Amino acid sequence: MAKYFLTPSNNYDTKIGTLIDKFVNKVKSFPPGTCPLVVQYTSLRSSVGQTCGKCVPCRDGLPQLAILIRKVLDGEADQSVMDQIRELALMIRDGSDCAIGYQPAFEVLESIEEFKSEYDSHIRHKSCLDNVGQKIPCINMCPAHVDIPGYIAHIGDGNYADAIQLIRKDNPLPTACGLICEHPCEERCRRRLIDDAINIRALKKYAVDQVAADTVAVPKPLPDTGKKVAVIGGGPAGLSCAYFLAQMGHRVTLYERQQALGGMLRYGIPNYRFPKVRLDQDLNAILSAGNIEVKYGVNVGEDISPQEIRAQHDAMFVAIGAQKGKILRVEGADANNVFSAVKMLDDIGNGKIPDYSGKIVVVVGGGNVAMDAARSAVRCNAKDVRIVYRRRQDDMTALHSEIEAAIMEGIELITLAAPLAIEKNELDDCVGLVVQPQMTGPYDHEGRPSPVAAKKPPFSIACDVILIAVGQDIISLPFEQFGMRAKRGIFASDLTTAVPDMDGVFVGGDCATGPATAIKAIAAGKVAAHNIDEYLGYHHEFPCDTKAPPAKDNLRIQVGRANTTERPAYLRKCDFEHVENPYTYEEAMQEAERCLRCDHFGCGVLQGGRNL
Repeated sequence: MAKYFLTPSNNYDTKIGTLIDKFVNKVKSFPPGTCPLVVQYTSLRSSVGQTCGKCVPCRDGLPQLAILIRKVLDGEADQSVMDQIRELALMIRDGSDCAIGYQPAFEVLESIEEFKSEYDSHIRHKSCLDNVGQKIPCINMCPAHVDIPGYIAHIGDGNYADAIQLIRKDNPLPTACGLICEHPCEERCRRRLIDDAINIRALKKYAVDQVAADTVAVPKPLPDTGKKVAVIGGGPAGLSCAYFLAQMGHRVTLYERQQALGGMLRYGIPNYRFPKVRLDQDLNAILSAGNIEVKYGVNVGEDISPQEIRAQHDAMFVAIGAQKGKILRVEGADANNVFSAVKMLDDIGNGKIPDYSGKIVVVVGGGNVAMDAARSAVRCNAKDVRIVYRRRQDDMTALHSEIEAAIMEGIELITLAAPLAIEKNELDDCVGLVVQPQMTGPYDHEGRPSPVAAKKPPFSIACDVILIAVGQDIISLPFEQFGMRAKRGIFASDLTTAVPDMDGVFVGGDCATGPATAIKAIAAGKVAAHNIDEYLGYHHEFPCDTKAPPAKDNLRIQVGRANTTERPAYLRKCDFEHVENPYTYEEAMQEAERCLRCDHFGCGVLQGGRNL
């Protein structure tokens, strides 16, 4: 009689799973700036190790393909080798039985097209392109290229004011980013090789929690140049540009249509995520730099034209953001109680809190604006709040932490449901949202599965209020009439933020990229300030007396990441008070000690100049 056994807990597959987890962390920590051929070769060698050996194209073809790519990488190949690579990859792609064979071959063919110039450089010059070279991961991944290892070291030494000054050298909104930044700097953190990425945003928040940003004096500006620059828009891009220009000695006039500065930081992000008293700390510091005059309540295009502003200044930076919510193009969209989520958040930012007592609120969308609107509706006493999204939860563009927080606060996610129509009663009040069930289809150009209608009947979601959060529009017409080119409202510019064929006009932030993150807008303002300075005939170095402290020995033992916590959902959903609990001293010191100081050890010692 045959005997059957349970799989032992310590079998090879279990142990290999641990090795695979470590391998995944190595892949996630691949240093930015690495030669793409190295990445492709490494990926291909991994596929070679996975082959089962049954089909010849995979079993014999993948190792040979890896050998050929290695020749290119080592500068030992000519064009005939590239032809062999293409032919072999096509054969493996079309002849392999399973994805272990055909997918890596397909990826090789993709990389030949995507990185054509890099392959050509290895063939012709036997070397990488000049811009290839490992970079400090966190600094490179931060759009503003803040000296992150430096300010973490200051925090570890208890020098919080110095940490703020070092942040401010590249980012004049340390409090804002400490509270709401999406922390792309953590994506390639080398600490993953040991345990997990450093909680960089939490450490920044800890610094500004200990010492308010407006109590740390900004550097004295450089001598007055007499040059006048107009900045249109007081959001993160405009504020950053104004601050850096003022520090360089230029005179800045900032035009803001609202009665307070901050843009979407003030009028788009609710108080529970970013208390406005904390925003004011950054604003006070920025304005204390001097050389900045703010004109509030000025709607450029109505109160004054862009032409007039440009004529009165030596240069102009347009940073008007994406301040208008898109509409939902479905039948019944003109019903009462159907609002833009952007407008709703703007009203809350202006102190106009809606009362949704006893009402069912439906929010349409899957981004951070949708989460902010839904969580705000809960705090406006809504009876029930539901988010309707046409894709899967995994495809939502909102931060995972925001989605999780919304669910914890009792918000229901209705996914794979595309709005078809809004139902109205005899008074034209909305009473329901009709949706068509969806299923996932082929991937789109953004790398997400496209939703397609499923063969299921539509259904109605009862509601009293509908908030539309399907994107934001840019009020571009006055500037297009001025001569600035735009496509679907987004202004044309190059990487220097200069506007084509418009002398002395620069643009940045959401109006140049479409709705993005605060740190990307800050980076655009910084780049614009330096390029405006060059346009005006200068080459100022930004004043900063603070430097990173000397590096200490690495902490090489595994230590768990100190995550931040929030007030319990049953309490926090009842008010607009800040939800995040502060770090303790012990948490901050342990987290700071985990930094490997990549600016000093490894590639950091070879690091030269870096992008702005």
